[in-house]
Amino acid sequence: MLTIHHLGKSQSERIVWLCEELGIPYELKRYDRAPVMAPPEYKALHPIGSAPVITDDGIVLAESGAVMDYIIAKHGPKENGGGHLALTKDHPDFAQYLYWFHFANGTLQPALMRVLISGRLNPPADHPAVLTGQQRMELCLALLETRLGDVPWLAGQDFTAADIMTVFCLTTMRRYLPYDLSPYPHIRAYLARIGARPAYRRAMAKGDPDMEPLLD
Repeated sequence: MLTIHHLGKSQSERIVWLCEELGIPYELKRYDRAPVMAPPEYKALHPIGSAPVITDDGIVLAESGAVMDYIIAKHGPKENGGGHLALTKDHPDFAQYLYWFHFANGTLQPALMRVLISGRLNPPADHPAVLTGQQRMELCLALLETRLGDVPWLAGQDFTAADIMTVFCLTTMRRYLPYDLSPYPHIRAYLARIGARPAYRRAMAKGDPDMEPLLD
């Protein structure tokens, strides 16, 4: 049985959402933070000790991208409607899908974490780490804004796992690093489309019922 070990208000919301989009059975185990980091029982699941973690028929797997690839490949074949979430090499948007799928954790989230960590160290506002971190974050958001002004979803015309990977950085991550999306109308319109998806609403209600998603 596929089990999602969901740490509250964390990246593991992606995995709950993925399974809701696929319409596959899974067991959800929720863990509260203690008080900020994962509790000991969550850290014991995997040597890295961070979310997400899944277990499936004796397999223990972490890392958002790896978990999503695994679930789509094993539990979401095209015949049950799941294959469209990961575009194949024959799809015209394959390269865009790959780029945006990996952009989330390879570029966007590290940029946000750089600003978050430098802010907590409380350096001077003109410190190079602050300035370059802010510039990098703004560059990432501007790139997203441009892309979403051209297409409705990150890979192109179709909603894919690239969107599931990215939305955490634009929503829940803002609870830890507040930033203003008002200069980015295309990102805000995109988040409105996300919020209209029944699978997203179900996932957030199940995973974090006490949290209102930041969709604007």
